Amino acid sequence: MFVATGLGPFSGQAVHFQHAAPDPSPYAVNRYRREAERHYAVLDAHLAGRDFIVGDGYSIADISAWGWIDRAARVMKGEADPLAPWPELKRWFATIDARPAVAKARAVGQDHDFKKTPDEESRRALFPSNYPPAG
Repeated sequence: MFVATGLGPFSGQAVHFQHAAPDPSPYAVNRYRREAERHYAVLDAHLAGRDFIVGDGYSIADISAWGWIDRAARVMKGEADPLAPWPELKRWFATIDARPAVAKARAVGQDHDFKKTPDEESRRALFPSNYPPAG
C-alpha cells in the first residue's frame, strides 16, 4: 500500500510537474517533490538494519519500490546523486539493482525505437484531460 498510495503517486506527480507540465507551477513542484522526499525518508528509516522492505526475503514490495526508486534522478531533478540523503535506501537500491533479473528487465524494449521528442499527438495521448473533447 505504501508504494501504491504514496511513493508511486507522489513520485509520478513530481516527475510530471518538473518535466512534462505545460505551465510551470512552483507550488506543485515543491509539493510533490517534498512528498517524494518524505517517502524516501520513510523507506530509508525502515530499511535500517534490514535487507528487504518486508520480511527476510526479496518480495513484490521490493520489486514495486525498485521501479519508482530507479527513477530517482527524474524525481529529484537536478541532483547529481539523488539518493545521497538516504544511505539505507541507496544501499538497498544498489543491492536490488545488481540482481540478474534487473538486467533482464532493463533489456526489455531496447530493440524498439521509442519516440523521444514529445509532439502534439503524444501530448494529447498522455494528457487527454488538458484538451477539449473532439466535437
